[in-house]
Amino acid sequence: MYRCSLALVALAAVPSLAAAPAPITGRWKTDDGKAIVAMAPCGARMCGRIDRLLVKEPAGGQRDERNPDKAKRERKVEGMQIYWDLAPTADGWKGEGYSPEDGRYYKAHLRVNGNKLTMKGCVSLFCRTVTWTKMG
Repeated sequence: MYRCSLALVALAAVPSLAAAPAPITGRWKTDDGKAIVAMAPCGARMCGRIDRLLVKEPAGGQRDERNPDKAKRERKVEGMQIYWDLAPTADGWKGEGYSPEDGRYYKAHLRVNGNKLTMKGCVSLFCRTVTWTKMG
């Protein structure tokens, strides 16, 4: 009985042997070529910010005009955090996302395959998947 208890304690102390997902750190060009998003640690999790817009902006910069919170509609899109609370899972990264293009918040699931970052964003039962490319 004593040996069995020691074996259980030893197994509980061993960290999970599941492989960690590929890192998402870096700069990624969006699928539509409109922006570069920088993924970086923020505390114990990962976050993503719009590092640079690659399209012509209106005078004064592109604003978050479609945000459901009227108080946030005047903030600049460039530099905006659009992913947060991203945590590693067995098959990628999961967290929260925001699209300034349509003003929607969504559950995000990200996966890296080589130099491609595939993101699936879901609002309720409706999902959309896009693939970004790693910048050199």
